[in-house]
Amino acid sequence: MESFPAMKNDLLLRAARGEKVEKVPVWAMRQAGRYLPEFREVRSKHDFFTVCRTPELACEVTLQPLRRMDLDAAIIFSDILVIPQALGMEVQMVPGKGPVFPNPLVTPDDIQKLNATPDISKELGYVFEAITLTRQKLEGKVPLIGFSGAPWTLMSYMIEGSGSTTFSKSRFWLYRYPEESKKLLSILTDVIVKYLVGQAKAGAQLLQVFESHGGFLDETIFNDFSLFYLRRIASEVKQHLISEDITPVPMTVFAKGAHYAVESLAQTEYDVIGLDWTMDPEKARSTAQKYNKSLQGNLDPAALYGSCESIAQRTTEIVRKFGGKGHIANLGHGMHPDMEPEHLNAFVEAVHRSSEELIQKQ
Repeated sequence: MESFPAMKNDLLLRAARGEKVEKVPVWAMRQAGRYLPEFREVRSKHDFFTVCRTPELACEVTLQPLRRMDLDAAIIFSDILVIPQALGMEVQMVPGKGPVFPNPLVTPDDIQKLNATPDISKELGYVFEAITLTRQKLEGKVPLIGFSGAPWTLMSYMIEGSGSTTFSKSRFWLYRYPEESKKLLSILTDVIVKYLVGQAKAGAQLLQVFESHGGFLDETIFNDFSLFYLRRIASEVKQHLISEDITPVPMTVFAKGAHYAVESLAQTEYDVIGLDWTMDPEKARSTAQKYNKSLQGNLDPAALYGSCESIAQRTTEIVRKFGGKGHIANLGHGMHPDMEPEHLNAFVEAVHRSSEELIQKQ
């Protein structure tokens, strides 16, 4: 591992570990993205995956939101679908439609076509290079977050061939081909573990696992086809790092829509449980405290369409519900392309102002 500049702001890392903070740290999912004119300028010259695969470009767009706002973390610019690409699948980013797989998995026989044991350094080394470069360029200003999609979420894209309102094709697999589904999920888990370990070794200081499609599963199916593999990822990533004499970095799991799973996830080795905007912070806080877990979330992203005054009001209320300790403020999902940067800044400033007041009174 390289040596990196000393940290000037470690609020995120302290909050993830449940330690005392002066104010609640805040960042936003998709904080580097199309809502920023400077990001659109980069994208006008380079296609999406070229930005992902070019460390200098990925670094540049990662840093863009930090030049505008007093954010407490950077998250490396990449995409969850680089893993299916590493397995040999073609993924295209189609304007107006999003990710498209020209040749999705149709039957379990198609699993044999995958490169199930890719050389992670060769296939995804560009992500590691971008992380190392960005850590250096950050100069210790804030921590850098790395991430991966979770097995079920990746599997669902690989079968559907694109986004979906029902994910019925991939859910069909879970019921019709349960053993073959578990084989695919296991392949993905093995790759994700190596990928996340590589990110930590490259300089990522916190790792987030996105189970974006968790809410499409009922609790029983979630436990068998999502939770089992999420648990493996947290446990195995930390074991691998310890085996290499590296202190494990904090890990966050974000299972969007999986209300029923907060307590189950709190019993895994993740340090932080992410909440979407429909989840009750006070209820989740009660659960998290039992297991000494921190929470992340959870302003409704659409609240950023309101006035700066209404954003501040809603943010103050959310900060109060989380209680100030063991909380990383975030949106309940990602930024939308048509949002105003100034409105995200209003959220960031309101988190800092209201949490500082709350913590001083405690």
